[in-house]
Amino acid sequence: MSGVYIHIPFCKQACHYCDFHFSTQMGKKVQMLEALQMELALRKEELQQIEVETVYLGGGTPSVLEVAEIEKLIQTVYDHYQVSEDPEITLEANPDDLVSVGAQSGTIFMDYRKAGINRLSIGIQSFYDEDLTLMNRAHNAGEAEQCIKSAKPFFDNISIDLIYGIPGMGHDRWKSNIEKALDLDLPHISSYALTVEPKTALKKFIEVGKVPNVNEEQAQEQFHILLNTLEQEGYVNYEISNFGKPGYFSKNNTSYWLGKKYLGIGPSAHSFDGENRSWNIKNNTKYIKSLQANILPSETEELTRTDRYNEYVMTGLRTIWGVSLNSIQANFGDSFSNYALRRAQKFLDSKLLSLEDDKLLATPKGKFLVDGMASDLFMVNLES
Repeated sequence: MSGVYIHIPFCKQACHYCDFHFSTQMGKKVQMLEALQMELALRKEELQQIEVETVYLGGGTPSVLEVAEIEKLIQTVYDHYQVSEDPEITLEANPDDLVSVGAQSGTIFMDYRKAGINRLSIGIQSFYDEDLTLMNRAHNAGEAEQCIKSAKPFFDNISIDLIYGIPGMGHDRWKSNIEKALDLDLPHISSYALTVEPKTALKKFIEVGKVPNVNEEQAQEQFHILLNTLEQEGYVNYEISNFGKPGYFSKNNTSYWLGKKYLGIGPSAHSFDGENRSWNIKNNTKYIKSLQANILPSETEELTRTDRYNEYVMTGLRTIWGVSLNSIQANFGDSFSNYALRRAQKFLDSKLLSLEDDKLLATPKGKFLVDGMASDLFMVNLES
């Protein structure tokens, strides 16, 4: 099993919190799409004889593309790779793009289905205009609901993004956000704490006092409100930020967390072949020029045994599958498994982690703190 991720580096406008690679200038869209197709063709040997089960168009904002452009990218994957009979093909989309091009009539959704898309990931973030304005989202609360209701007759597999910990968003509004999502009867919800990244508008606004700083305690409380509410409604928190009804876990993201091979296409996209990690340049012009010269604009890092152990701990602790001490012993040796258990003991004692069979698992109490716990289990060197 493997997946192909295609990064579409264009957005209508910059969200105040976002530090992903994108451009609001779309003058080079045609050249970019040609470069993406060229990279797909040049890298086909990397997944030779490996079945591609997921294709994910992310960004940026893939829904700024025309349907024909999306279809051409998907067809390029089929032209050069061995794609499974029933792949999961996801398109990230923003509500304003969907409602501006025939959402009420359903035209855009029918066209997406014809292009091969069978899963939508919609960037709602909040159902309240106050939050959307603070984040500089391009859509409003009405468009958020409208696009979901219009998509449902055509797509069974829909995920939405919601953000908690937003300054000024109290618990009541957060609970209402969750209730609105539940009322829309969605099979998958991804939800993230608002983080303040360097070199973003949000960071500057906080520094000058225009926006209050993010309250970590409030964010933690809102995560537990989310966790308790969604689990009562039958969702499985299969990864810290992801909640799915049975049968609706994201196959694409699950492959990342389980250490499967994946190919990242486009500027800033990352790839993993099981032993090495590679990443493309974060510059649209240089990316295009490199592909026009048939040169892959990427760097590769060979992961050491310690690197692979650390990645396994980081991804495993975030999921319901946990970190298997037996797997660590088999793949990395006794010194690593003994180290992991020794470092985990304080978290077991404080009930932030549990040990079930041979697996270290985050407890509900520990889930919000899992990244910090994982870093504490990292191996710096064999003598640590």
